[in-house]
Amino acid sequence: MTGKPESPHPTAKPANLRESYDAVARAYADEIYDELEGKPFDRELLDRFADRVRGRGRTCDIGCGPAQIARYLKDRGVDAFGLDLSAGMLREARRLNPDIGFVQSSILALGLASGSVYAMAAFYSIIHIPRRQVVSALEEMRRVLQPRGYLLLTFHLGSEDSHHEEMLGHAVSLDIALFTTNEMSGYLRDAGFRIEEARERDPYAPEVEYQSRRGYLLASKPTT
Repeated sequence: MTGKPESPHPTAKPANLRESYDAVARAYADEIYDELEGKPFDRELLDRFADRVRGRGRTCDIGCGPAQIARYLKDRGVDAFGLDLSAGMLREARRLNPDIGFVQSSILALGLASGSVYAMAAFYSIIHIPRRQVVSALEEMRRVLQPRGYLLLTFHLGSEDSHHEEMLGHAVSLDIALFTTNEMSGYLRDAGFRIEEARERDPYAPEVEYQSRRGYLLASKPTT
């Protein structure tokens, strides 16, 4: 998707994912932008990821929201930029990170040249992709990655799908899919990735994050 989407009327119920995140963007940024301060597991994982990808090419924060992941990587010497479907989220990302570049696009059609980035970090963005389209989304990420490039993918653990109409006090229309680590690993392999590392963790305290177990998969794009 290209161009700037129209914002929904303030009193209108959001009709889809993009409008939902447009509506909640400022509250969401205020809620999670500093979240990594309370997440040592995630910081350690991102530190090791930064060591792998630093100096090797561009890294895209897929579904970046306010770009706290891109910010963390940028501050550790990674050539990071962000991509998100929501114009509202990108406004917050640019406000908070004026030194980082951003692209408005969909996970299913990234709008980036094949082989144009070395690495991707996709923190919880895959949860908004229906199961029937997950492999297609991962194939699109693989297309954009360079050979030997890396994808760090995170998701909420589970097996159910759910629909949500409220978030941070705002009306939304969000469909969310939970995945097991084995399920997502299978999707990655079907999309042509090689699994390098798989980890899980219990949630931090309620004041730090939503109470769900988390899955983390590091995958690479083979040369052939």
